Amino acid sequence: MASATRDGSDGSDGPAVVWSGRWVADRLGVTLAGDEELPALLGLALRRNPKRAHLLVSNVLGKHVPRSPAVVYGAGYDLGVRVRALLGDAEAARAVVLGYAETATGLGHCVADGVGSAPYLHSTRRPVPGVPSAGGFEEAHSHHTSHLLLPEDPALLTGDGPLVLVDDEFSTGNTVLNTVRTLHERHPRRRYVIVALVDMRAPADRDRLTAFAADLGARIDLVALASGTVDLPDDVLAKGTALVAQEEARQTAATGDPAAAPGAGAIRRARLAWPVETPDGGRHGFDPDDRERLEAALPAMAAELAAELPSDARRVLVLGCEELMYAPLRLATALEATIADGADVRYSTTTRSPVLAVDDPGYAIRTRLVFPAHDDPADGPGDRYAYNVAGAGFDAVVAVVDSTADTPALHAPGGLLHQLAAHAPHVLLAVVPSRVPPSAHASSSPPPQAPPETAPMLPEPLRGPAFSSYAPDEVGWLLQDLSDVALEAPTEEREEAVQSGGAHYAESLPVEYQPSAAYQRLFERALDDSAARIARAVGTVTELVLAERSPRPVLVSLARAGTPVGVLMRRWARRRHGLDLPHYAVSIVRGRGIDANALRWLREHHDPADVVFVDGWTGKGAITRELAAAIAEFDGFVPEIAVLADPGGCVSTYGTREDFLIPSACLNSTVSGLISRTVLRADLVGPNDYHGAKFYRDLADADVSNRFLDSIAARFDEVAAAVDREAKELLAADRTPTWAGWAAVERICEEYGIHDVNLVKPGVGETTRVMLRRVPWRVLARRGAGSDLDHVRLLAEQRGVPVEEVDELPYSCVGLIHPRYTKGATGADGTAVSAR
Repeated sequence: MASATRDGSDGSDGPAVVWSGRWVADRLGVTLAGDEELPALLGLALRRNPKRAHLLVSNVLGKHVPRSPAVVYGAGYDLGVRVRALLGDAEAARAVVLGYAETATGLGHCVADGVGSAPYLHSTRRPVPGVPSAGGFEEAHSHHTSHLLLPEDPALLTGDGPLVLVDDEFSTGNTVLNTVRTLHERHPRRRYVIVALVDMRAPADRDRLTAFAADLGARIDLVALASGTVDLPDDVLAKGTALVAQEEARQTAATGDPAAAPGAGAIRRARLAWPVETPDGGRHGFDPDDRERLEAALPAMAAELAAELPSDARRVLVLGCEELMYAPLRLATALEATIADGADVRYSTTTRSPVLAVDDPGYAIRTRLVFPAHDDPADGPGDRYAYNVAGAGFDAVVAVVDSTADTPALHAPGGLLHQLAAHAPHVLLAVVPSRVPPSAHASSSPPPQAPPETAPMLPEPLRGPAFSSYAPDEVGWLLQDLSDVALEAPTEEREEAVQSGGAHYAESLPVEYQPSAAYQRLFERALDDSAARIARAVGTVTELVLAERSPRPVLVSLARAGTPVGVLMRRWARRRHGLDLPHYAVSIVRGRGIDANALRWLREHHDPADVVFVDGWTGKGAITRELAAAIAEFDGFVPEIAVLADPGGCVSTYGTREDFLIPSACLNSTVSGLISRTVLRADLVGPNDYHGAKFYRDLADADVSNRFLDSIAARFDEVAAAVDREAKELLAADRTPTWAGWAAVERICEEYGIHDVNLVKPGVGETTRVMLRRVPWRVLARRGAGSDLDHVRLLAEQRGVPVEEVDELPYSCVGLIHPRYTKGATGADGTAVSAR
């Protein structure tokens, strides 16, 4: 293979320079062999990913390397023309094109343009509440692996014409096989065409695809600009990991972090007359009518952008945003044609993928900008990246995002716009309106409410002993009683339905797992050992609430884990201050929001400003974010949670940030007033109903709910002095949420190949719930963790779940749910996933 290419790692189109893969090839012993075009198409970089050492960096994709938009668009369009020639006009007219998120979303669009009139859809990693998935598949080596298909018109994937699958590269072919297998099971086709910029599969992988097509009984063709192989030494992963650590340490010692400089350039919002009928991309489908409308609108939009650019801007970057690749690419191609008089227009996009940057001509990623995610991703906060932008000498950057990503985080100090302004004197923000399928709106918002003057009167809260084993003054449940409805499903069945997208976790209930006698004894011992510790945390969080939120707060616990904590906070306020605080329990459901009718009842009976939401503990902070988003719809309520324990660093009002065993996490309904998890299902919960739950009266003999409360309340007096001291210290301290647990969760996702952050459950409490309610895969225990994990180890032994001791874990332990719990699926280690 040649060692030079006409395109360096900065995307320049000048004379031949050192091949942008030479730095990695020399140090790791990686070699590329194949077509003579490969050096011009590919460079090499090092991933910051423990699953895979190297990254093939395309010089014509427009993801990591800024390139002429005409070159990027032409590469994809020409591939589409070749597909049309392969299929013939008649078959091409019946084809559907499917691109892969995130790197090939724009490439797939370009291929669809070249095919002709083919409708287009790309997979997405951005779920939309209320939009059912038409399929999903995994990309095992990716930094984030889960792909969803969310077509506005599901019929897009049900035809019998050829399906054209587009990715930027083929390395093993696994992703393609997973996709074809999944879609073929639902809607068989006679023909598939696989398209990529480069085909880098080993001979064995090529043979595997041939055998797969034969078994499928379908024809599978392959089209690529070039092909070859990557030869990796056996120790490449270890050598790559060590090299990344060594180089990052060297860079830090030499220069610190130059990307952290404050923004100095001017940031302005550009006018953009995007055709509102046309989708922002291909997340929900893109058909020939969409293409025609966009083509007609491009010249005017390019003229708008050109008019807003400084007259002396000769080198301009149009920067897309993760999956949003095609819209900014087409804007860039039109802008390139509009200001062609000596101007140099380049195009690239931001990405989720963490890659090492090395400022060397023989390395494909010369510089890196790091900034926080700004589109409220489902997998939580995290870093995003823009490569080869810093130091590239751009006079102006046009940042193109969709309206979903136009958030305060985008504009905040350290955000993408400010990072760009540190390296370009002019930054224009162009916002493309997001189009969400109509079916998403009802489910992503609170249930529609009738006007106050006509809305039916809501029922009073349910109370014990008719509903729950708590005394009637301890808590009022703003729920409807579904005790007579059969809602339970076997754990494995629920897991498969939830992970496949066929059902939401709140539409059914797990069978109540009743622990063994040995486990019950362990609960009793844990309660005796931790009662004073919990009492101290209860007192501390209650004192913070009284001091900072309201002298007479209305406690509203999030059912059901928050309910015992709310009862204990109420008892502390009565014991120490003589206050008789109202306490209610309401339902909040991840991905569906808080019970809007419960909030309506609270607003009618109390001042919303006095309402304090209470939960047991934080893990990743998913419910913290869910509450903040849901409460934004309701004036007057404060979107913050007070928790007993905050090991995730997600809230500012807490009793402790230690991760220790709270015994109420050990059991299910039998420590929560015999109440089930909450249920939200359309056939059971109408627009003027509370969410539902069950009262398990038949479990009364096993109920320890009041023993748990009484054991802790009995220790209030002995911890009072410690509470006064700790509360005073916390009131004077900086308690800004740190979200410190997120880094650990993201690292675990990378190391174990987990596609969905919701399958990682950090902390003792969440790990316990995994063991009791879900299909556990394994437990990660902090090395040296003590007796707080005895019950976890016991449950793991009973369920045959391995426990791994690990270092540098901020939580005491983390529970991992089986990824993609479906027949024939495999985990990150390649072992089959099966029922236990």
